[in-house]
Amino acid sequence: MTNFVVKTLANAAALAVAIWLVHGITLDDGSTMGRRTLTLILVALLFGLVNLIVKPVVKLLSLPLFILTLGLFTLVVNALMLLLTSWLADQFDLSFHVDNFWSALIGGLIISVVSWAANMVLPDND
Repeated sequence: MTNFVVKTLANAAALAVAIWLVHGITLDDGSTMGRRTLTLILVALLFGLVNLIVKPVVKLLSLPLFILTLGLFTLVVNALMLLLTSWLADQFDLSFHVDNFWSALIGGLIISVVSWAANMVLPDND
């Protein structure tokens, strides 16, 4: 259970950094800080579920592209997962939005780096 909380907090921190740095990624709640934080945590949970369920299938189906590009296709898959999270957030009436593929590509790169750094710092007890 602790591992799940740590990963969710790492995702939330990574999403917050991406929202802060990338112009095309927004969290337009416009309400109190507590509401924005709750929305960010819900989006982080949604992003974690997308990465848990959809990402392995996409990686398996696109294995030849991973081999051909020496792993750089991972950036495209991360961008697609971020776009899928944005679409799902819209379906659940959450105020998270990614404007276009290029914003998703840069956001996916930032999220990967920040999530990796956060997972290195946060404890991993389970």
